Amino acid sequence: MAARANALGTADGGFEDVLQSASMETVLSELDRDLVALAPVKTRIREISALLVVDRLRRQAGLTSERPTLHMSFTGNPGTGKTTVAMRMADILHRLGYIQRNHVVAVTRDDLVGQYVGHTAPKTREVLKRAFGGVLFIDEAYYLYRPENDRDYGVEAVEILLQVMESDRDKLVVILAGYKDRMDEFFRLNPGMSSRVAHHIDFPDYTVDELLRIGELMLAGQAYQLSPDAEDAFREYIGRRMRQPRFAHARSVRNAIERARLRHANRIYAAARSGTPVSLDDLSRIEAQDIRASRVFTTSTKEG
Repeated sequence: MAARANALGTADGGFEDVLQSASMETVLSELDRDLVALAPVKTRIREISALLVVDRLRRQAGLTSERPTLHMSFTGNPGTGKTTVAMRMADILHRLGYIQRNHVVAVTRDDLVGQYVGHTAPKTREVLKRAFGGVLFIDEAYYLYRPENDRDYGVEAVEILLQVMESDRDKLVVILAGYKDRMDEFFRLNPGMSSRVAHHIDFPDYTVDELLRIGELMLAGQAYQLSPDAEDAFREYIGRRMRQPRFAHARSVRNAIERARLRHANRIYAAARSGTPVSLDDLSRIEAQDIRASRVFTTSTKEG
């Protein structure tokens, strides 16, 4: 034990060297900076990161153990950050040496399941071939299994995935994603899949203020800003949009911003053509009228 204790204190085996070589604190700081809210998600990612750092340190010190199981389940409503966090998770796993490439292959049932006998296996294996060395992200994974259809080919894709998740877990990390209630049912009907997924992370819905902040960050990334009146209008827009069908949180906010930019551009273009001087502020500032022209303010059934 003394030799192992000394190894922990050496320059080659200390925590600081592991952290520095993997740039872990940088990745986690970027996660905190770039992702609004999602406190429980960030906590779980930090916990997983700590597990991997310590596992790496233990191996450097000569303490042997099995490779941690890294397959995950991300559950939550559309637009709550599941795909974005999967990409950050791939970055973390790559920096720590648990996957060979900082690479995410995102697929759905259509990419894995064939439409006739003998079609599913080659489709699934082709996707796995592309994903090997990185992360395979399967969105709406519950659609792979349809118990109401005895002739559904998704069962074959699930069987292949189960085999690979066990035998090649050192080559591939699989993240299954979707609505929580449907994923819970999927795991109940597929206990083999449930036993292979070690980390279940639930993504909470965003609040109005959090979505407003997300929108402001999106705009800032493109050198735009909201005027004070536009900020009030956008907050009201989000509140109304949340009560309408097909609301997808950050995804809906992104779509709203793109339409506001379109209205802003048309307004500025018309002003310039009429000979009105256009200032730098005019080019970068979204006004309330660019937000309130949305159909969200005139209808309760359509996104605008």
